[in-house]
Amino acid sequence: MVGNILIYEFLIVFAASFLLVYNLTPFIIKLAFKLNFVDNPSARKMHKKVVPLMGGLSVFIGFFAVVLFETSIQAYQSFDVGLIGYLGAGFLVMLVGLIDDKSPISPKVKMFWQLIVCLIFIYSNNLFWLLGPWWITVPVLMFWMIGLMNAFNFLDNMDGILAGMSGILALGFYAVSIMTKTSSVQYFNNYVALLALSFAGSVFGFLPHNFNPAKLFMGDAGSMFIGYFLSTMGILTGKMTVNSMQNNLYYILPVLILSYAIFDISLVSYTRKRDGRRISQGGKDHSTHRIGTAMGSTKITAIVVYLINTIIVLTAIIVLKLHSVEVLIFSTILYVLAFLFFGRKLDSIPIVIPKNQLKNQG
Repeated sequence: MVGNILIYEFLIVFAASFLLVYNLTPFIIKLAFKLNFVDNPSARKMHKKVVPLMGGLSVFIGFFAVVLFETSIQAYQSFDVGLIGYLGAGFLVMLVGLIDDKSPISPKVKMFWQLIVCLIFIYSNNLFWLLGPWWITVPVLMFWMIGLMNAFNFLDNMDGILAGMSGILALGFYAVSIMTKTSSVQYFNNYVALLALSFAGSVFGFLPHNFNPAKLFMGDAGSMFIGYFLSTMGILTGKMTVNSMQNNLYYILPVLILSYAIFDISLVSYTRKRDGRRISQGGKDHSTHRIGTAMGSTKITAIVVYLINTIIVLTAIIVLKLHSVEVLIFSTILYVLAFLFFGRKLDSIPIVIPKNQLKNQG
């Protein structure tokens, strides 16, 4: 009975965050134009006209407000150190992205603040010994979080791609939180479920304004916050799943769920390194750009990426349902091989190389 009540509460959380962001976003669009918070066209970008930024602020406000409100009125969650630290780190990474959207900051400065965000999350959620000694755990978690913050930042390159994809992944993490719930750790599972559905509702509420042709971009404020959210969900659901299944190999599960983002940044990094181009500079050589060239449509590209991530999430759910670590390992290997094959096919598709990617350019 209690479980059914919680599911009902979580559906309300999803609906509330969706409606809040959906209705808030038109006001954010007007504010962005008023403050000249806009993204101008350039050689490495897809859009041909000025588009307002600040979509990330809209997503964060919806997520933040609903989590705060739900926590204040429900007994299953409280304002503990973990939640306060989680929201504080999320606000900080969104703020750094917002500043970068308005006046670009150097990669080193951005990296410094990403490190601070990682430490706040790890400390507040008491994760220093998650993978063993702190001197192993902390570097691994930082590498995971910073890598994914930048991977999702890279993936924010076409209308609607990141918003829809991240919503699907968040629903996947919600499913994991429900499937791994036990009486001894239900508080922790409810904590993850609340965050996952608040986030999913927020990005899906933003998606109608961001789908092609986009009326608003989320900017670095949105993509870095999304990277923060999904990377931390990976860590928290990994912890939940390992505790539930009593097998450390289940730390592979969040890697499987987030495998498309890992694939994209790996493809871009490898091809740029191989071809003597700058890895850190933006360009039109991501998996999404290549799919878009093959499909001839931004809308179809978005749907293809949604479908790929939906299949990945469903695979993870089946793995959990079967309670088989062998199936988990087999599925992960299968996806690695599939992405290697997919990457080779995408690598043969012609790309546009802007001057800022060439190493011999100042």
